[in-house]
Amino acid sequence: MTAPAFAASQLAVNLLDAQSLLAMFGTIGIAVVMFAETGLLVGFFLPGDSLLFTAGLLCAGSSTASTTLSLPWVLLAAAVGALAGAQTGYLIGRRAGPALLARSGSPRLHQGAERAAELLERYGHAKAISLARFLPIVRTVLNPLAGALKVPTRTFVLWQMAGGLVWTVGLVLAGYGLGSSVPDVDRYLLPIVAAIVVVSLVPVALELRRGRRSAGAQGGGAR
Repeated sequence: MTAPAFAASQLAVNLLDAQSLLAMFGTIGIAVVMFAETGLLVGFFLPGDSLLFTAGLLCAGSSTASTTLSLPWVLLAAAVGALAGAQTGYLIGRRAGPALLARSGSPRLHQGAERAAELLERYGHAKAISLARFLPIVRTVLNPLAGALKVPTRTFVLWQMAGGLVWTVGLVLAGYGLGSSVPDVDRYLLPIVAAIVVVSLVPVALELRRGRRSAGAQGGGAR
């Protein structure tokens, strides 16, 4: 491949498409995306859930896709990226504090911060840090928020590792299991990924609905 063609192919990568990311960057791309999504506020739009599941499918080797990945390396890259990212986000939050979020003009990011704060208040540090891994956007902002709120370091490390390992390993193995049992599963990859995205948004929708009900109940009580 010539240099101009290679540069053009890089520009053609769709950062929102798990298959595109994996085809271009492979295993190293998984670690980078996990790190950015869980450690850097700019990574809130990245497809963490679908990337992990799709990577697991490609590890099974039963699809007709040209990209084939190694399961042990995918598990390692996903876990290291997610754990290192969360810890980096926490350290950034401790140093930069609430001013970090205040500089962002993204409404989605601020909504995620509100959900993260509600999780910490409602469920406590341990449960909130673990659950946040399964909530898009919330898993991006909770780590720096935990640092800004001075959540004890030992508590954060323990529960971000527990939640991070369950999230990454669980989704990769779920994809691997499906890919191993269904021949040519990539034919159904688009609807599968769409279903994953929808399912991953269900907890967010439930939290929003619960929050609106609570606000409505408080408003009614104030009358």
